[in-house]
Amino acid sequence: MDVRASRTNKPDTWMDTCPEFSRPICEQLRTWVFRWQPDLKESIKWNMLCYSGRKLVVAIGGFKKHAQVVFFRGTELEDPAALFCGGEQNTSIRNVTIKSLDDFNSRALRDLIQSAVLLDANPDLPPPPPRKREEWPMPEALEKALKKNKKAADFFASLKPTYQREYKVWISTAKRPETVNKRLSETILALENGRKWAQRKV
Repeated sequence: MDVRASRTNKPDTWMDTCPEFSRPICEQLRTWVFRWQPDLKESIKWNMLCYSGRKLVVAIGGFKKHAQVVFFRGTELEDPAALFCGGEQNTSIRNVTIKSLDDFNSRALRDLIQSAVLLDANPDLPPPPPRKREEWPMPEALEKALKKNKKAADFFASLKPTYQREYKVWISTAKRPETVNKRLSETILALENGRKWAQRKV
């Protein structure tokens, strides 16, 4: 999940500040949640509309080219309609990415949300312990760059594995050499200044 500062703590204002493309999708998703699960409480966390019962159940996020429904215990849910997009190795969260509501399977989404609500409501089914992810291999380019910069290397070594992983994934998933070099430069500068990946552009 992309953890970001919230633009506002008011749901109606949040909707008004959604990107133009995803706003109508988010509005429809919000309407569906209210209609399907009126007992859920609405709030804003991480710049998303969040809905909770005993604990957080689902959230709606609006982005420039898509909207997203986040299921906080998604890895425990059956998804016969295959709405979930990626994230099979996630420890708990699964997402439904929506670029258009044309021909979207709203009934399957309703069933997923209902299953998530029932899961949350059952105190005898606590969340399973997080699945340990395999360590992400160190990208060769990052390893070489850190050997040339002690300050950046020392801060990188002080980070928890989760935060190290964010930099490793970011570097290793770049496709073009120029993208690798650009991300590498940003990484080393951020590490020199004691910043985690999410803070790299602060």
